[in-house]
Amino acid sequence: MEGIRQSISFADRHIGPNPDEVGQMLEVLGLKDLDALVDKTVPQTIRLKGSLQLPEPKSEYAAIALLKEIASKNQVFRSFIGMGYHDCITPPVIQRNILENPGWYTAYTPYQAEIAQGRLEALLNFQTMIIDLTGLEIANASLLDEATAAAEAMTMSYGICKNKANAFFVSKDCHPQTIEVVQTRAIPLGIDVIVGDFQTFDFQQPVFGVLLQYPASDGTIYDYRSFVEKAHAVGALVTVAADPLSLTLLTPPGEFGADIAVGSTQRFGIPLGYGGPHAAYFATKEEYKRQVPGRIVGVSKDSQGNPALRLALQTREQHIRRDKATSNICTAQVLLAVMAGMYAVYHGPAGLRNIAENIHNLTVLLAEGLKRLGYTIGSENYFDTLCVELGDRNLKEILQRCQARQINLRIDTTIGITLDETTTLSDVIDLLEIFALSDSLPFTVEELAPKSNSPLSRTSNYLTHPVFNRYHSETELLRYMHRLQAKDLSLTTSMIPLGSCTMKLNATSEMLPVTWSEFGKIHPFAPQSQTRGYQVLFQQLEEWLAEITGFAGISLQPNAGSQGEYAGLLVIRQYHQSRGETHRNICLIPQSAHGTNPASAVMCGMKVVPVNCDTQGNVDLDDLKAKAEKHKSELAALMVTYPSTHGVFEEPIREICDVIHANGGQVYMDGANMNAQVGLCRPGDFGADVCHLNLHKTFCIPHGGGGPGMGPIGVAPHLVPFLPGHSVVQMDANNPKSMGAVSAAPWGSASILTISWMYIAMMGGAGLTDATKVAILNANYIARRLESYYPVLYKGKAGLVAHECILDLRSLKKSAGIEVDDIAKRLMDYGFHAPTVSWPVAGTMMVEPTESESKEELDRFCDAMISIRQEIEEIELGKVDAQDNVLKNAPHTAESLITSEWNHPYSREQAAYPAPWTREHKFWPAVGRIDNAFGDRNLVCSCLPMEAYSQG
Repeated sequence: MEGIRQSISFADRHIGPNPDEVGQMLEVLGLKDLDALVDKTVPQTIRLKGSLQLPEPKSEYAAIALLKEIASKNQVFRSFIGMGYHDCITPPVIQRNILENPGWYTAYTPYQAEIAQGRLEALLNFQTMIIDLTGLEIANASLLDEATAAAEAMTMSYGICKNKANAFFVSKDCHPQTIEVVQTRAIPLGIDVIVGDFQTFDFQQPVFGVLLQYPASDGTIYDYRSFVEKAHAVGALVTVAADPLSLTLLTPPGEFGADIAVGSTQRFGIPLGYGGPHAAYFATKEEYKRQVPGRIVGVSKDSQGNPALRLALQTREQHIRRDKATSNICTAQVLLAVMAGMYAVYHGPAGLRNIAENIHNLTVLLAEGLKRLGYTIGSENYFDTLCVELGDRNLKEILQRCQARQINLRIDTTIGITLDETTTLSDVIDLLEIFALSDSLPFTVEELAPKSNSPLSRTSNYLTHPVFNRYHSETELLRYMHRLQAKDLSLTTSMIPLGSCTMKLNATSEMLPVTWSEFGKIHPFAPQSQTRGYQVLFQQLEEWLAEITGFAGISLQPNAGSQGEYAGLLVIRQYHQSRGETHRNICLIPQSAHGTNPASAVMCGMKVVPVNCDTQGNVDLDDLKAKAEKHKSELAALMVTYPSTHGVFEEPIREICDVIHANGGQVYMDGANMNAQVGLCRPGDFGADVCHLNLHKTFCIPHGGGGPGMGPIGVAPHLVPFLPGHSVVQMDANNPKSMGAVSAAPWGSASILTISWMYIAMMGGAGLTDATKVAILNANYIARRLESYYPVLYKGKAGLVAHECILDLRSLKKSAGIEVDDIAKRLMDYGFHAPTVSWPVAGTMMVEPTESESKEELDRFCDAMISIRQEIEEIELGKVDAQDNVLKNAPHTAESLITSEWNHPYSREQAAYPAPWTREHKFWPAVGRIDNAFGDRNLVCSCLPMEAYSQG
């Protein structure tokens, strides 16, 4: 309409280079337009015919309004369901300054520790909190959820135990979702899960481990000491799934003999979010430190001898040990662990105990009132949960009264009521009136005097470290959190050009809905009649992802990329079993594959057979054919990444898939590089049977410093019946072939799915396709600008790369004694996070700029890399000492530069301000280069005394 001007679209804001800059970059590449680039990059045989059939893109305002309308279909009841999920209060200072702060949520996994000291310290606080509360010696930096942490404990126990048993005992008093996930994990490993009553189990059947719930799912507090002794007597390891808040009042698991403790820290200030994301914990004895799954933050020292934090014992992780790894988990829930740890810092030991005692006292009041009303309480030993026996009362009438007051209870053969931090005296009165079947009570609550009823009172101290006792005013806590944030390089600082990790824009409009109460305050087991908004969100997102990938079915349940790999392979395993081909257990994996791939295959009971790559970095087709033919009768699957991990669209991908299918196998495609495919090609069209999608990469869920992640899977039509189910909400009631649950919550970390929904809704099909084209353009522009300084290791047929490129630095070791790590650390002095280092090829850097970075930022990164190459040339020419130079001594901290003595053959100015932009905005690394070996030899994974941090 005349007079009305079209406003700038969201896609224009998401994509970094403007049209003029796109033209300039294309000119450098000698190409006329983006379509010409795509034609030379993506094989014509797999190109999408037509365009993505998605809704027209919406403006940020319109998308938010539409999602708000969808959210309004959810009903926020007061949920007293429990089962490991509790409403809680997120302190506003933590919500605003961590959860909603891009300085925290856009950072990457802290592999470059010198520029990640803030969140490493926050994670060390989390580990210390867990060690103190559980009474065990070592804890990791979080896992995905309580159920998968329990499953990890099972497999760790299986690997450690020496009694050669293959049975695992699980108490029937564990949360049902935990039991189901443990059973799912056990089946492919040949582990026999015995679910039974711990009070009658006599250990006549040998077991390698046991799992107990503390307090039990129905709220009962059991004294497990004699049972633990019996388990140890037969050589079994004991895992206790414990509610961490209850441990402020109850004897910790470590003090009654537990070998492992797991659980969820969700009630430490993390919203319910219809199931996630939440940070699970995992604690154990120090003797098992090399078997612990996930990441461990440890204390080491830097080049100046100051305390410095890093991820410790990485040699036990998947990317190193591959199929020998104890777990495929490389994902933590960092952002949520940081929040949970800060919740403990905010409240301190006295505050946490006060919250726990208040919840317990209200529970005692409720119990006394119910008894006065004639009800029987299942156990007299409880913390926050009551099991109410109805007798001859009418359940239907009670439920009607619950509905009228918008209250959810746990309904089973008895009624469960779990109180939480948000519960008030008014809530207790409401509950009593419901059970009284009257709007008035025959007594006053003042008559119900609370009294302690715990038989296992805690006597040991916890959270004694100063960090949990000095930041209780908001002023002090705010400053502490800001000091930590300032030590971390995030996307608020500069580009994070990590290959295969897709650190793109996480737009504010995408993040806003995460904290809406309509999404955040929903219990994962609330009746689906109350979650119609979530169901609309799931349906639309599944349809959109199916259209983008070309698959027939999507499961949103896997709550990490590693979980997606595992779930995808389980689907394939279940498919083969349904056809009577249980013998198919060989998984072909190219040597270039992600490190989690082999570990995932082993967890699914498969045997890994590596496939060679050729000199161009592609899958060696001859070797693939030979091994597929050799293992024809046992072939289960091929795991392949596309574009390849080497950053190239392999031409014969259709033929690769055909080879596997011809030999009876299925093709699992790792979706880590989906950012190069969206709108251009679809894995479901060119032969993949399963593909997992990293929503925290391609679809804009932020990395959160190393989590949360989401790894939904898409599958071809014949695999749809085998997608994950969930018994608690009867997801698989009409699907008997389902493999069961792989995550604790039915739809994984549901609340962050709003981010990907917003991204797709605002981009639309054309915007998503343009983003992919520009991602490929940006990578090729960097490759072209740098190739005369650093050779690009692999290229496609037309001399171009996909959305990432590998820079070959190996010759520099011979010519100048410079290692890839030296360049990574020197980049910090220029204000950049290093690209992916020494993976998938040792001695290289893999660069992925994404579509969100402007040409100006790309040029700044290229200028930094070129400048570093010139610094290396001075070493090669003998102008600079081979050991005492700006690269070997990088990164340079402010402290190292203001010392009175300066004995280096280069100036302070050259060290600190190597490029013009560093004078305008200087990001200072918090510590000097960290001594990794020292940290592993002297493992410390809890907080040091405050005096150790001389810099504050």
